[in-house]
Amino acid sequence: MDDLVINSIDLFVKNWGSKHTMTPIPLDDITELEQKLSACLPESYKYLLATYGLVHSPNVLTTLCDLNVEISDVQDFLSLDDVFSLSQLYQMSGMPKGYAVFASDVKGNMFCFKLSDCQQKQNDMAVWFYDYGLCTVNKVSHSFSAWLAQFNALVD
Repeated sequence: MDDLVINSIDLFVKNWGSKHTMTPIPLDDITELEQKLSACLPESYKYLLATYGLVHSPNVLTTLCDLNVEISDVQDFLSLDDVFSLSQLYQMSGMPKGYAVFASDVKGNMFCFKLSDCQQKQNDMAVWFYDYGLCTVNKVSHSFSAWLAQFNALVD
């Protein structure tokens, strides 16, 4: 992973992570999730989890509203158990198959990785947005680090 990707992730946590203590997630636990999903999650996402843990970013929505910016807010990164169970649950409730959810907004919509992108190890990969009300999935960024960078750009 290059420094640009790492810096984007570090800056996101600095700018948006709530002040409560985050606990890094052991790589063995992340590997176990990958085995359950039969997927290789992007190294950038695994770096976030292994370095910081589950990020809670409650101030993103307020800033988006204040600036009148039309991007979907991210509020919570899901626990590893929730990544697995909610990916299945959301598929049963209308989300197209083939996605692993990893974060949510305040309305219960989900940010996901496309499982077909997760067949081999990659440093970064596209982020998709599942709109719970419309049951649609749309690509919102070409990479996880670029997705985080759009939030970082709001505070420059």
